[in-house]
Amino acid sequence: MIPTAPERPRSGDSDHPYRHDSTFHYLTGFDEPEAWLLLDASGRSTLLCREKNPERELWDGKRLGPEAAPSALGVDDACEVGRLASLLPERLADQPAVWFAFGMHAQLPALIDEALAKVRQRSRSGVACPEAERDLGPLLAEMRLHKDADELQTMRRAAQISAGAHARAMRYCAQRFRAHPQGSVREYEIEAELLHEFRRHGTQGPAYTSIVAAGANACVLHYAAADAELRAGELCLIDAGCELDGYASDVTRTFPADGRYTPAQRELYDIVAASQAAAIDATRPGARHRDAHHAAVRVLAQGMLDTGLLARDQVGDLDAVIESAAYRRFYMHGTGHWLGRDVHDVGLYLALDEPAAEESDGRGGRIVRRPSRRLEPGMVVTIEPGIYVRPGPDVPERYWNIGIRIEDDAVVTPSGCELLTRAVPVDADRIEALMREG
Repeated sequence: MIPTAPERPRSGDSDHPYRHDSTFHYLTGFDEPEAWLLLDASGRSTLLCREKNPERELWDGKRLGPEAAPSALGVDDACEVGRLASLLPERLADQPAVWFAFGMHAQLPALIDEALAKVRQRSRSGVACPEAERDLGPLLAEMRLHKDADELQTMRRAAQISAGAHARAMRYCAQRFRAHPQGSVREYEIEAELLHEFRRHGTQGPAYTSIVAAGANACVLHYAAADAELRAGELCLIDAGCELDGYASDVTRTFPADGRYTPAQRELYDIVAASQAAAIDATRPGARHRDAHHAAVRVLAQGMLDTGLLARDQVGDLDAVIESAAYRRFYMHGTGHWLGRDVHDVGLYLALDEPAAEESDGRGGRIVRRPSRRLEPGMVVTIEPGIYVRPGPDVPERYWNIGIRIEDDAVVTPSGCELLTRAVPVDADRIEALMREG
């Protein structure tokens, strides 16, 4: 049994824009609130949804209703959601187990306990009660982790729209600074350009809270677009992607406000771009998920040594930097995550069927754990290395307050990976050229 997400009040007589539960929508394609999906061992599917109500539809919009649901959604049957409490005991009778996602829906355990109690009351009539509760979450997560052709088509379109929004933001900034070289652009103005591009192409909006970080704000990993001023000579980091028909995209670009990188900015930018290229090469079938991170870290750490961000006489050579995790001062996150219906999508990152072994914990220590899982065609990952330099007495001043991240979405293919988001350039020269074209 799988419920959709509840509506959530925003204030007074207003709710947040409704967003379905990702797994429920994956199984049904239904995006109305107050809905449940029941599946039994025979494969029978029943949707419970709101009944038609002309008065409420006048205020809140049309409802599909139980009568239309089977033909519209492909379920076997449907009924009004108010019948859930009485229908559930009927469906649980004589079943060996009840499956639901543990820890995901606060109201579920009590609802199931109540239904099981009703089934047990019929035991003298020969009705058997389920003897086990099973976690449905991992099973559905594995299904969602491997995308089919239709899902990938939607994700390619979402990625294309998001890439176009990033290119629009770059051109917008270039135009503003050409017109007013000594002026500034507010972060929220740039965010508005992204939102406009998302919505005009028919997406449902952002897949997550957009990061638009001017100058030093780029060194805050989860910074949200606010009202800080972006000025000529500074970098702008944008981490933003749209959601299209339930699927997310996730793109980051870092570009010069006025269209030209300073020498120090370009130096660090090229290091991050090279680290991403190394991670992309490591993203292929049979490789482990963490291989891309390890490849990126080697390039980033070497760059930190070469630029003096890390002093060799204090941290040692490249292998010592990696072993001690000294690089984490300037690169403190992973290089990628699963992407799909959620921007940080479901699916295990570790190979639970392989033995554990000792390895670096990424923080200078050692840990015993299983290796990361191997990549397979149809999985979608992000590839997002970065460098974030805060001021410090031992940090070369020319790099202070420079934050750079580059992120693309990649689907694993039989021969390697396909980058979905390269409609907006990564190469620094190409970014400068795009901004000159304006």
